[in-house]
Amino acid sequence: MTRDELRAAILDFIDAHAEGDRDDATLDTLLRELADFQARHIAAYAKLASRAHGALPAAVPTDVFRYARLAVHPPEGDARVFLTSGTTLGDRGAHAFRDLTLYDRAAEHHARRFLFPDARRLRLFLLTPPPSESSESSLGYMLSRFTAWFGAGHLHYVSGGTLDADALAADLGEAEARGEPVALLGTSFAFVHAEDALGGRTFRLPEGSRVMQTGGFKGRTREIEPVEMRRLLSTRYGIDENRVVSEYGMTELSSQFYEPTLRASLLGEAIPARRYVPPAWVRALVVSPETLEPLPDGELGLLRIDDLANLDSIACIQTSDLARKVDGEIELLGRAPGATPRGCSLAIEEMLGGKA
Repeated sequence: MTRDELRAAILDFIDAHAEGDRDDATLDTLLRELADFQARHIAAYAKLASRAHGALPAAVPTDVFRYARLAVHPPEGDARVFLTSGTTLGDRGAHAFRDLTLYDRAAEHHARRFLFPDARRLRLFLLTPPPSESSESSLGYMLSRFTAWFGAGHLHYVSGGTLDADALAADLGEAEARGEPVALLGTSFAFVHAEDALGGRTFRLPEGSRVMQTGGFKGRTREIEPVEMRRLLSTRYGIDENRVVSEYGMTELSSQFYEPTLRASLLGEAIPARRYVPPAWVRALVVSPETLEPLPDGELGLLRIDDLANLDSIACIQTSDLARKVDGEIELLGRAPGATPRGCSLAIEEMLGGKA
């Protein structure tokens, strides 16, 4: 299939499965077509793909994005490049996009399902920098699109690396006084910073409000368990813990995962387990750290994500995140400790010939 044919087929698939009904047979076929297309146009991926075995296309470890350009088009064709945050080695991974249509479609559909299923437009209070300060951030871009899709006005509270806690407190207090529900969205450690900066100030957000936090729970100053993070947010902002939802995403992907608890709470449904729900255009697998082969449900391994919306880079991504798969959903258990897992190391060596 050509790029244009793939793009059209993927858009149709995403639209057809926006509500989560899965067609894994068609997804597998499209992912194979997409991986073949990418191997024809990305030399480093072709090396790995030529030695792949088993039923699945070769998956690229996220570390490779730090060492090689992984795109089917030349740099002059880039519409946007998102960069990972800095690492201890100083290298930053890059995800190049020829266009953002598939990213937008995937992000809007899944966020509408899990963050805004009640179809309300809310004021968005963002514990992130404005777009002018976050042009390299995929999260910053996604939240900027949220303001258009779901917002009834928005405010940013981080600028120049500083959180304006006084402005945040004033706006939260105003929303509380007016009975106006809001969506408070930010990274886990922006919320931790707000905990320190807000002191004794607490709030009771109006009915219909919600909180989304994203990112890891291990920061430069301390580590906070997810359960403790939800308790802190619930206590600080006066909101039921079921209306605090965690999002999982990464720069190398175009799609995101969400916990289903907020959706269930807003729609009056039974509250499900706190696991991440991948969209229907994503194949999420847990694989062996040694062989990178899929493991049975319930076994601990590394999370592999095959994202159909990653048209112009790499669809099949191997993370270093520890996970279990249960009933089609993902339980995340943090990063794999220590060195890059053996299977990922061999894949990196195969692609880069020792450059890493």
